[in-house]
Amino acid sequence: MHWTSGIAGLATALLIFYLIRRDHLHTRYALWWIPVAIVIALLGLFPQITDWIAPKLGINYGPVIALLAGLISLIIKILLMDIERSRNETKLNRLIQKIAILEGEIGRLQADRESDQAQDR
Repeated sequence: MHWTSGIAGLATALLIFYLIRRDHLHTRYALWWIPVAIVIALLGLFPQITDWIAPKLGINYGPVIALLAGLISLIIKILLMDIERSRNETKLNRLIQKIAILEGEIGRLQADRESDQAQDR
């Protein structure tokens, strides 16, 4: 075991679990980060895992697996974030349109009420 990578892996995993526990990270996102925390801790404590997996995948240098997995994970995460942001933008635009319609309706009702009050006088 390499102490530096082991401590870094455990510290990162503990930080993720701490953020989840303190509700700084919502459950929806925690489902993504819990496996990440576990993998980081395992690779930090047992870096020889990559050396064991590398030959089976035809990779000559084991640590590249961790970098490749991290890069692929980041790309997937960014894609999911963009999808979520697109959904939120669509929802926001629809809410803005509904508010504009409601404000127009309120303005029309206020104008009707004022005209009715003016006629009653």
